[in-house]
Amino acid sequence: MTLTQVVNAAPEAPQGPADTTLEAMPLDVRQRVSALARTSRLLVACDYDGALTPVDNSRRGPLPEAVRALRDLADLPGTVCAVISARPLRDLAVLSRLPAEVRLVGAYGTEFDTDLTIDPGHPGTGPDAPPADKSAALELLREQVEATAILYIGGGDGEEPVFMNLNTGADAGVRVGEEPTVAAHSVPDTPTAATLLSLLATERRSWVFGERPTPIERMSMLSNQASVALVGPDARLLWFCHPEPDSNALFAEVLGGRQAGVFAIAPAHGGLPLGQRYLPDTMTVRTRWSRLEVTDYLAHDTAPGRTDLVRVIGGVTPATIEFAPRPDFGRAPIRITVEPEGLRVQGADFPMVLRSPGVEWRVDHDGTDDVARATVHPRSERPVVLELRCGTDSLTAEERTEPERQEQAAHHWSDWLKTLDLPGTQNSLAARSALTLRGLCTPTGGVMAAATTSLPEEIGGVRNWDYRYCWLRDGALTVQALVTLGSTTEAEAFLDWVHRVVASLPSPELLRPLYSLRGTDLGPEEVIESLSGYAGSRPVRIGNLADHQVQLDVFGPVVELITHLAQAKGALSDRDWDLVRSMAQAVARRWHEADHGIWEERDEPRQRVYSKVMCWLTLDRALRLAQRYDRTIDPAWPALRAQITEEVLEKGWNDQAQAYTTAYDGTDLDAASLHIGLSGLIDPADERFQATVTAVEAELRSGPTVYRYHRDDGLPGGEGGFHLCTTWLIEAYLLTGRRAEAEELFKHLVDCAGPTGLIPEEFDPVTERALGNHPQAYSHLGLIRCAQLLDQH
Repeated sequence: MTLTQVVNAAPEAPQGPADTTLEAMPLDVRQRVSALARTSRLLVACDYDGALTPVDNSRRGPLPEAVRALRDLADLPGTVCAVISARPLRDLAVLSRLPAEVRLVGAYGTEFDTDLTIDPGHPGTGPDAPPADKSAALELLREQVEATAILYIGGGDGEEPVFMNLNTGADAGVRVGEEPTVAAHSVPDTPTAATLLSLLATERRSWVFGERPTPIERMSMLSNQASVALVGPDARLLWFCHPEPDSNALFAEVLGGRQAGVFAIAPAHGGLPLGQRYLPDTMTVRTRWSRLEVTDYLAHDTAPGRTDLVRVIGGVTPATIEFAPRPDFGRAPIRITVEPEGLRVQGADFPMVLRSPGVEWRVDHDGTDDVARATVHPRSERPVVLELRCGTDSLTAEERTEPERQEQAAHHWSDWLKTLDLPGTQNSLAARSALTLRGLCTPTGGVMAAATTSLPEEIGGVRNWDYRYCWLRDGALTVQALVTLGSTTEAEAFLDWVHRVVASLPSPELLRPLYSLRGTDLGPEEVIESLSGYAGSRPVRIGNLADHQVQLDVFGPVVELITHLAQAKGALSDRDWDLVRSMAQAVARRWHEADHGIWEERDEPRQRVYSKVMCWLTLDRALRLAQRYDRTIDPAWPALRAQITEEVLEKGWNDQAQAYTTAYDGTDLDAASLHIGLSGLIDPADERFQATVTAVEAELRSGPTVYRYHRDDGLPGGEGGFHLCTTWLIEAYLLTGRRAEAEELFKHLVDCAGPTGLIPEEFDPVTERALGNHPQAYSHLGLIRCAQLLDQH
């Protein structure tokens, strides 16, 4: 909970001395401390007399509330607490009775407790040259603990030089009392200062560890293809970006808690939801409690640049609504004003309203972040309708009624689903996977790899990436899966997108691995420092540095897609053949290079087996297309295909590992190397492929999941098993006649799907929890592929 939210909630709480103290805390102090709570290494320092205890009551010791707050702060990672006093260190220790976690500095900064190691060579230190004053001691502490920001609270004599020497950009000085001060902020008395410390501890704990997160697999995606959103199992809007799915977030509660945006609906009487499901064959989500239900969908009848998120509250019991959009990942302050037909939001770089006729709103203002709240009384025959409209300032009624809009949204999905040839194996889950893949396709033709950014590959780890962009590889595999089900529209739109990207380049071999959904270069990768991350997993990133990597496998999936599309349509267009030629030419020029590979490791390039196999596949499929559709080839292609085959078979095999390994230069294994058989470069009956399957199973499979690799990839921490790798091993089992193992592993994959059928990127078999961005296209296309293969076998 943020300081702002505590203040906003205060009028509804029982009144007493704590509330009076809280209300007395100035707004600028609340805002500044709230920002300090999210610095990477925080030093909290206080004067003793006047800050922790009133000057006239110093013999009674510090306020217990202040002591508890300092202890709580000192227990947090990346947080150091200190008391700097004019009193001698021995007297300070006896009188303050502060816990050992709090560092003590006495005698105007000349005496340090034994917990601090002082470099005798540091200017201003040592037996002959101690720090001259509190400011020098504070700076020494800053250096010792590598603090990125300081909060200093002082109330006694001699504090003004300390305030004066603080870094005005990063630090904050708070004066306790009514005296004139150079400090940037002030509070009236020591109880208010103690409350400030308590609230700082609460908010910093929330930022360090993250608020209690929703299990990743239990989040359900809404989509109208132009936009996506994630709804939690309790109908909280956890994720929503505008105007594009790869724009900055308007609601990012999943990554930053309440301060990153709230749109919550719940029964006024409390209670947990009874369940959540998609309405059959749609992307409309319904969450149900006893006597209350919330239906969510993204409308399909809006103009370009506009998004309408519709929330329908039905049932016969009162419901509470909390609405607090936070544009730009919570970094843009907003104001909410009440109008007859709803709410108007100001502060985003696009117009935004919440149409809610008949709802009586209360807006709590604290000067920066506004929150609108209401209690509504739906009736079975008259539900309450909320329409969040982004990209328009209109609060007027739509021409279509809400039931008509909901029906139109449903038909967009259900009518399409009827045209597909879905596998019989896990039919309903395959259908949900197909809907999910289509939901990740956008009007530009670009395809999101996943709907989110920075959902972690390890809880508390740093492997948190932005997947909201269009990778050539991921996009091609996604729409190829839809082609195999009988839908070609998405593939045609994606290839149009690829044509536009290639046309913007001097040469096709300069293709980057990924682009924005509009086909443009990404900006620099950025870290949102103010967000706590999912379950405290930081950093939260936007952008992706992988767009500058060399990934030579990207050409193969594009040509494979064209092969499937031509087969489905019975013809190969001249334009698509030109693209095949471009991909083959790119391979001819660069196939021999080392690269970063499919997993985008931020380490040195290597001669990777998977990348070479995909270069071979590019030429192999190009030659097949030319033969089938009577096209002219480059005479060098057949020999080059044979050359790549020979090199991969010779250099990719490692006798010590008894497998085709990650790269030519090591014995480490990679699940992607299974493609040497999955692609057809080697006969699956070949003993070397069967040995590779066995090696991957032994080294990389862990119970219900398969890891990508176990090597040092230049990044700290670990990750879960990768669902796509699991599907590759299932396919390899089937190709090598091991159907029982394939069925067993496929069942594990099915079990990893959430209650509404969505699958994220990874699974940790130790903690049995989902990991990674969600929903992940790879996971769903892999499930469809395995279901189809199990049908065939």
